[in-house]
Amino acid sequence: MSLAEVAGAVGGRLTPDTTGTVRGKVTVDSRAVAPGDLFVAVPGERVDGHDFLAAAADAGAVAALTTRPDGALPCVVVEEPVAALGRLAAAVHARLTAGRPGTGGLVTIGITGSSGKTSTKDLLGQVLAAAGATVSPPGSYNNDIGLPLTVLDADEDTRFLVLEMGSRGRGHIARLCRVARPDVGVVLNVGSAHLGEFGSADGIAVAKGELVEALPAEGTAVLNADDPRVIGMAPRTRARVVTTGRSAGADVRAEDVVLDEAGRAGFTLVTGGARARVRLQVVGEHQVANALSAAGAALAAGMAPDAVAAALSAAVPRSRWRMEVTRRDDGVIVVNDAYNANPESMRAALAALAGLPARRRIAVLGAMAELGPGAADEHERLGRDAVAAGVDLVVAVGPDAVGIADGALAAGARDREGAVRVPDRAAARELLTEVLVPGDVVLVKASRSYGLEVLAADLLAAGAGA
Repeated sequence: MSLAEVAGAVGGRLTPDTTGTVRGKVTVDSRAVAPGDLFVAVPGERVDGHDFLAAAADAGAVAALTTRPDGALPCVVVEEPVAALGRLAAAVHARLTAGRPGTGGLVTIGITGSSGKTSTKDLLGQVLAAAGATVSPPGSYNNDIGLPLTVLDADEDTRFLVLEMGSRGRGHIARLCRVARPDVGVVLNVGSAHLGEFGSADGIAVAKGELVEALPAEGTAVLNADDPRVIGMAPRTRARVVTTGRSAGADVRAEDVVLDEAGRAGFTLVTGGARARVRLQVVGEHQVANALSAAGAALAAGMAPDAVAAALSAAVPRSRWRMEVTRRDDGVIVVNDAYNANPESMRAALAALAGLPARRRIAVLGAMAELGPGAADEHERLGRDAVAAGVDLVVAVGPDAVGIADGALAAGARDREGAVRVPDRAAARELLTEVLVPGDVVLVKASRSYGLEVLAADLLAAGAGA
């Protein structure tokens, strides 16, 4: 796009009024700028992108989206760069969905849910890539910055665009859908993530259902039939509804689910009159539901069941800190699932831990954020669930996680031997260094704000070369 076209798309003022064309990417990170890129100067809580305009210019940026002119490079001046980024993505998406003769245009898939969004997006991205050029970046690009950047990675050759959609309040998903309206909308589940912000599970369901409300009549809503609040969204959409799940009535379902010795699920994918065997490469039985949702979306996008099953069987983990299973040189296995946590994802991780062969199973758990008034009860319940799942040692990290140890002790775990409270990551690292022996499997999980991914990295480093 020319700089004049960019300015027109975002409703900004190009200064100086100059010629130029964006031939590279759009980025919010000055360290990632390459020649021909457009840099978006996002004002942040800790750093302000406007402080890095000179660095972006030195790296070859052709222009920047800013709130004020700057002598370092041409600027498209707008009131809010993040909102302008969304308008730019919407303009590009509109171009790409206009249809290309002989190609059928771009197919856009949106995914939301309280947990499993990134894992499902990663599975679906790899499945669709078997059928055509697909944009589906690793990580969680699911907000007002990440989703437009994902859209702007697409070009005229892109056949499938997979978008993850997060929400921290009503209207958030609807806003993301205005940037790029999906043809296929996938709703995974309604759980407790951000319960403190939404107030109730029903409130979460209202927000997540904004995705299916945005679908066109010729689109497809892929809904989890095993979650009553998700299947309850069916009347809210004009689109065709495809259900997924393990219940007999689901349109796309799993039968004969088994776990191998590494905790990976195999199952028969059943849809219509077709049956195909799937052997997942990702860990945990909870991934069956994610795989079914990915399958439902891929089928809606035009893939055949056999091709979907083959691609699911070949798909590997793509995003960091999500059930990353690594064996140390000394035989200790570290499961890094520390990207984020809520009660449902915690229980899924504990079930995955239970499915792994081990001398001892150790769960190193931090607090779950944004649960609202019921947080204390949820943490205690998690400790009880850990004992019920067969965890041999529960290590609760930080003052906000003490309820996890309390719950484990109340469920029969022995103090210091079956449940331990430690004040911080350093104390957890010291304890684990003393107690870990070959054959132990260690799960590390907490809400992202508690940074337990650092502890998981430390544990892996401690076993290197042992």
